[in-house]
Amino acid sequence: MEKVISCFQRRPDAVSRLICFPWAGGGSTHYARWGKVLCSSIEVFAVKLPGRESRAKEPFFEDMQQIVDEVIGVLLPVLKEKPFALFGHSFGAFTSFAVADAMKIIHKLEPVHMFLSGASAPYSEMRIKTPKRSMLSDEDFLKWMISVGGTPPELLANPDVLKLFLPALKADLHVVENYWYNKPQRPFLSCPITCFDGKDDIPHDLEAWKDISSGDFTIRKFDGSHFYLKDSENEKIILDYITKYLETAELDYL
Repeated sequence: MEKVISCFQRRPDAVSRLICFPWAGGGSTHYARWGKVLCSSIEVFAVKLPGRESRAKEPFFEDMQQIVDEVIGVLLPVLKEKPFALFGHSFGAFTSFAVADAMKIIHKLEPVHMFLSGASAPYSEMRIKTPKRSMLSDEDFLKWMISVGGTPPELLANPDVLKLFLPALKADLHVVENYWYNKPQRPFLSCPITCFDGKDDIPHDLEAWKDISSGDFTIRKFDGSHFYLKDSENEKIILDYITKYLETAELDYL
């Protein structure tokens, strides 16, 4: 499991688990460190994809099914043990959704909460009309990234690091651009859904996520653009929010 999952703070006695999925081109460290911040009743598993971190020599995945198969193959035994929630930002929102969909359909398991950030629902008109960018030249791709404000400042400040980062980012974007999902005719989940977003990010169709679950639906917006969640104040609010809802979910589950 260590190959696919980063867990900085093992908590075998935790009551629930939070499974976090990286943004496009991202690694697992940002989320894995949440395990040292959240209360002892929550264990954090951060998904680590091929082509980055300790898996840097592995080829990137080419489609969403590969991600779903690997994550479920590794996590299925532990997800049967205790309640779990999913968190995903941007590309991670799509991958967490795809995993939740497969878990429910194939294994009859569902999270106690879904936290979806910085992304339109995969079947929304807004998302479907988004132009494909993964095949752009590196130069044009960078210009687009800068124009939408989706580039972490620390990457823009270091061109050499940026060149290393671009292949993973474009590979993940290729996966998203080729992932299609028909609008659900009826909700397939029953858990609460919370959508987070930056007030200054490009518009996202967050309301469309309501279609996936019959549970409570909440939208929370924060000051900032696409990487609003890296702001320490925003992060604290998000983690407090997650803690509150997982502790409530634990009581409901019991």
